[in-house]
Amino acid sequence: MCTVYFKLTLTYCPRVFRVSLWEKWGLSPGILEIYDAFFFRMGGQAKGKKKNKPKRKDNRPNRDGGFVGLSPQERMKVRMQEKAKKKTAEKYSVQQLLQKTEECMDSFDFEMASLFCQRALDVEPTNLQVLDMLGHISSELGDTQKAKEVFLRAVELSPDIGHSKYMYLGQIHTGREAVDYYTKGIQVLLNTLEKQGTTTALAGAAAPPDEDPELPTEKDVSVAYCSIAEIYLTDLCMEEGASDKCREFIEKALQYHHDNPEALQLMASYLFSTERNQEGKDYLLKSVGMWLPALKQRAASSSAGEDIQNEIPPYESRITTAKLLIESEEYEMAVDVLESLLEEDDEVVQVWYLSGWVCYLQLEKAKEQQEREGREATEEEKEEGTALKEAARSYLTNAKKLYNKLRCDDQPMLEHVEQLLGELGGEVEGEDADPALDEDFEPCSDDDEEDAEAPMEH
Repeated sequence: MCTVYFKLTLTYCPRVFRVSLWEKWGLSPGILEIYDAFFFRMGGQAKGKKKNKPKRKDNRPNRDGGFVGLSPQERMKVRMQEKAKKKTAEKYSVQQLLQKTEECMDSFDFEMASLFCQRALDVEPTNLQVLDMLGHISSELGDTQKAKEVFLRAVELSPDIGHSKYMYLGQIHTGREAVDYYTKGIQVLLNTLEKQGTTTALAGAAAPPDEDPELPTEKDVSVAYCSIAEIYLTDLCMEEGASDKCREFIEKALQYHHDNPEALQLMASYLFSTERNQEGKDYLLKSVGMWLPALKQRAASSSAGEDIQNEIPPYESRITTAKLLIESEEYEMAVDVLESLLEEDDEVVQVWYLSGWVCYLQLEKAKEQQEREGREATEEEKEEGTALKEAARSYLTNAKKLYNKLRCDDQPMLEHVEQLLGELGGEVEGEDADPALDEDFEPCSDDDEEDAEAPMEH
């Protein structure tokens, strides 16, 4: 026991105490120095080495290199996704996945289309067709950030082939950035058309190639120039020389497709903005004449052909058409356009508002004519006036209720609706004036509804 106590004391006590004990026990100081030297060499240094010894390098492959910072659940999820990708690659080809994607897109199931397309991209990350489709689907789903990332990846992989990615990027961006993307897209388009022309010439007139709907056309160039012109008419309207640039790009659009309704309407808007109203009206009526008869034909027929659909401008463009027709006092034609828009989608506040506004203007115009002629309204005119008044109240009541349900943010339009309703006798009471809404509606904002402080602004 004494021996153990002696060893523990010498080994673990501080040197000050060991010296004191050594003297107390009557031992020689020289023996203590020898013991300390032996202790530090055999015990202290060994322990010191153990503390400072560098870790042995682990040359084993780092299987979890991509899992740094992830929780166990997240790691498990990533591993499962990797297994699913591998299984998908073994079970389905990219073409099969794209076929499934197209089927979902045809049925407007963009959520499922996104899943199939993403699987295809996992199998072939550099497939341009897959990237293009995924970007388009992301745009349809409203995922602008993902669409932007996908299209920029496509640009990185193939900057000089395929114009559609630049068109989408132009739509996503605004101002000068949008112009740059559209300009690059047009350059790619023109190069492609030049190559197509060379191919056609080599094929010879005796054996013209079949027309491929997937191939770009001069109409695509016209539409792209329209997009640039519209930016100079809106986002960049305050830029120096914007008016001249706007007209220049509209003329280029008409050069590549002289019957393009959008280009004709843009020229009308440009001319109205420069107070050349009669010229603007001529262009507007020519534009509407290119597609309104086809629209009426589609409404009268139970089935509309794809060719007829392609001739009809986009929904938003037709809203602008209605506004320009109202400004030109072409009220009946404006009513035709607005009625078709309501049949197509009855959850757009501005269409209800414009429908009420045009009925109000027709009523006021009839009153002014009677006053100019200094006569009382006939019975027929009174009946027509009553019908217009009730129609205006109904449309405007629907506009106000839909505005509140969708939680829109366009105060000037709401104020104008309330002003008109006040003049017409107030809102229509009853369920008939309450527009039906889908349960999955999304609140609108001032980005969705154009500013209506000046209803005929363009």
